[in-house]
Amino acid sequence: ITFRLADSLPHEALDRLEWALRIVPPHQQEMERRRRLEQWLDAGTGCCALRHPEVASVVKESLLRFHGDRYALHSWCLMPNHVNVLLEAWASLETIVRSWKSYTGRWALAQNVRLGLGIPGKVFWMRDYWDRFIRDRYHLEKTVAYIHENPVKAGLCSRAEEWPWS
Repeated sequence: ITFRLADSLPHEALDRLEWALRIVPPHQQEMERRRRLEQWLDAGTGCCALRHPEVASVVKESLLRFHGDRYALHSWCLMPNHVNVLLEAWASLETIVRSWKSYTGRWALAQNVRLGLGIPGKVFWMRDYWDRFIRDRYHLEKTVAYIHENPVKAGLCSRAEEWPWS
């Protein structure tokens, strides 16, 4: 699952992406869309409120809260403007993600001024999320590696073990 801050991808950038995808063969468009979106997210666009240790801590605690009850949390990583999570859901995925986002979003908006987060407007998280079904052991291992290496790929640390929010 990937979910992101509301200001992490400007509408103009998304419009440009859709325009650029018109020349990509239809069977490659979704893969290319995901690749380009990942690049933008890793570039750290938007207010990047998840960089603040208090915000990151609240989001981390929210992810861990129902581990073993509603889901088995296998891997997770907080990036400055998005979150990657690998889990085995025992409840509705929509309910799980909504729970994380509603609690942490209200908290962050209430702390926006005090922490100087720079959250524009009254919405913290983008409304939707991306999810992907894990097909086999290879896909599982590749996904875990991607999640843990994401901060290295984005230039936030030199080794995955150094990243405190994973």
